Amino acid sequence: MFLTSHIAPAAFSLAALACWGASDFIGGYVSRRANAFLVAAIANASGLIFVVTIAFARYSPFPSNRSMEWAAAAGLSSGVALALFYRALSTGGMGLTAPVSAVVGAAIPTAFGMFLEGAPHPIHALGFALAGVGIWLISRAEISNTEDSGPPEGLGLAILAGIGFAGFFLCIKQAGNGSADWIAAGSRASSLVLTGIIVLAGRMFHFSDWTEIGLAAVAGCLDVSGSILFVLACQSGRLDQAVVLTSLYPVITVLLARWILREYFTRWKVAGMIAALLAVPMISWQ
Repeated sequence: MFLTSHIAPAAFSLAALACWGASDFIGGYVSRRANAFLVAAIANASGLIFVVTIAFARYSPFPSNRSMEWAAAAGLSSGVALALFYRALSTGGMGLTAPVSAVVGAAIPTAFGMFLEGAPHPIHALGFALAGVGIWLISRAEISNTEDSGPPEGLGLAILAGIGFAGFFLCIKQAGNGSADWIAAGSRASSLVLTGIIVLAGRMFHFSDWTEIGLAAVAGCLDVSGSILFVLACQSGRLDQAVVLTSLYPVITVLLARWILREYFTRWKVAGMIAALLAVPMISWQ
């Protein structure tokens, strides 16, 4: 029981990063051919249906009003952030925009978590630093290749998305120890309302084919699965550990971009991914 209780936060975080990394790649890929807010709205709708089905199937108890209020706030923060992130992924190289968003999204709640829960163990702190270096190395090549012609395309959107994701992390932690299924459903519902209003107001309804709708729906199911796992990671461990571990999701996004889209891998990207992988056991060390 002791071993399981200490492994659980890292296991949930690693599973969440796998879901989020795959979801972000799919969402960014679809957003190259469709409006990012429409993709996000469909992803939110499919994710909501998926997680509500899970909640009913598992007879998950409904959380307190306070938990659901924080979950709704988390969804409002992440709703526009997800659309901006998809847009950033579609306009810039995924190897740049995903790590930049992850750094911004992780830095704010990590500092907040340290303030509330105290300084982490030195091994954990070293792991945080190594993860940050890894994410920076992954993005370094693209930044250096574009600095002569101005800021990289999608960089500003990635930063704004990271701020929104930071708000999501902080609000989800405040949602407490209620049912992870319903907390994820609450955040997804408010995200859907917000992105739906934007889509309706802007008349953003165009998809070129049904395959794109299906991919957007898959992205939503993966994204909400990551949200459930992140809630469980926060409930079973520290906020800063959960945030830093799950923020390694760019490794998954970059690997998929290399494998499917043939994005180029520099030696810096390889070094960054190795650093990120080495950081995982240090952050989860007990």
